Amino acid sequence: MPQAPTFPKSAAAPASLIDSRQAAWRLLITLGLVVLGNSSMYVVSVVLPAVQAEFGVGRADASLPYTLMMVCLGIGGLWTGRLADKHGLMPVLCVGAVGVCGGFVWAGLSGNIWMFGLAHGLMGLIGASATFAPLLADTALWWNKRRGIAVAICASGNYIAGALWPPIVQHGVESIGWRPTYVLMGLVCGAGMLLLAMRMRQRPPLVVLAPVGGAAAGAGVDAGAVGAAAPAVVDRSRPFGLRPAHAQVLLCVAGVACCVAMAMPQVHIVAYCTDLGFGAARGAEMLSLMLACGIVSRLVSGVVCDRIGGIRTLLWGSALQGVALVLFLPFDGLVPLYVISAMFGLFQGGIVPAYAIIVREYFPPQEAGARVGAVIMATLVGMALGGWMSGWVFDVTGSYQAAFINGMGWNLLNLSITGWLYWRVRGQAVAAGRLAAGTS
Repeated sequence: MPQAPTFPKSAAAPASLIDSRQAAWRLLITLGLVVLGNSSMYVVSVVLPAVQAEFGVGRADASLPYTLMMVCLGIGGLWTGRLADKHGLMPVLCVGAVGVCGGFVWAGLSGNIWMFGLAHGLMGLIGASATFAPLLADTALWWNKRRGIAVAICASGNYIAGALWPPIVQHGVESIGWRPTYVLMGLVCGAGMLLLAMRMRQRPPLVVLAPVGGAAAGAGVDAGAVGAAAPAVVDRSRPFGLRPAHAQVLLCVAGVACCVAMAMPQVHIVAYCTDLGFGAARGAEMLSLMLACGIVSRLVSGVVCDRIGGIRTLLWGSALQGVALVLFLPFDGLVPLYVISAMFGLFQGGIVPAYAIIVREYFPPQEAGARVGAVIMATLVGMALGGWMSGWVFDVTGSYQAAFINGMGWNLLNLSITGWLYWRVRGQAVAAGRLAAGTS
């Protein structure tokens, strides 16, 4: 196997690293880190029925470990994003490797649902958080012409993890039990992350180039990123024509809303299939299918994003996700659920990466790690809230139908915010066009 470059800081001038072969190697290594580091986000759904039965708890309580992990992952994303901006990725990733390994092993040895939940909180706080928001922000800074597809490839590692690990873990649960399976997962993922982290020393070239407090912090030309929906010159001091803090809050609220809706099928499809009498194995297959289709969706969305910009990509993804959620209501047969799971994956896979592109398009690049971390934290809080809320609605109503309707309402909130931001961007583009026509 050929050796990947180690990216010494003297290897090339910063500008030559953008869109380079070294950037491509780094993207491949990043993909491996995301696949390993985000494994815990999906395997907990697979073991949910077994954990619920062993600890004798309700569906909502059994969903709490996932909720804790996602909340801690979001909080950790803020912390790891800031540390990566300041110190680089390698030390952050090394700590993350220890967190993933320790969390899996602790969960495998836990004696009650609360210890199991705290172990997943650890995996989220210092484990998986190191391999999502910081890597999305880092990837966006290494690419210009193909930024959308590069970020999509990075983000697809999350879904590759979702497609790869659930059937492996399901086989482990059936063969040796969920506890030994968790311990093995910790050893494999932790060791793999540590090895790959050693290749991530180089700082992003756009951070090296960006003048602090200079043009990059204000108005700047970003032709490849802006897309057809935005003006040719973006005033990064006022994203969407708003104060940066206000724009950040709106993106975070939109992130919470879309992911509350997204969490319902992803977190509960295994339990839903078990309740319908199809068995946990069929549910795990649907989850893998959903996330495998999400990989395709993320790659296609990356190409689309390079053409139309992040905000329009997010708008389309939100609308299509709502369509898929509606389809879960009238159909509960085995074959229809497979089809709808595939559609759900195809429709919503590009949503989360679009936030990283939007931040890169409208905010200063030297703030990318912290701001992407904040938005990704919001999406993960949404996943956590949605996972727990769906279980709570099920406990109250005895059915998942109300949970799907709840998800549709949250999706509508996301669609409303995204549509309003797009309307503002279009207004800025029209005003800029009229100004240019008047001065020509």
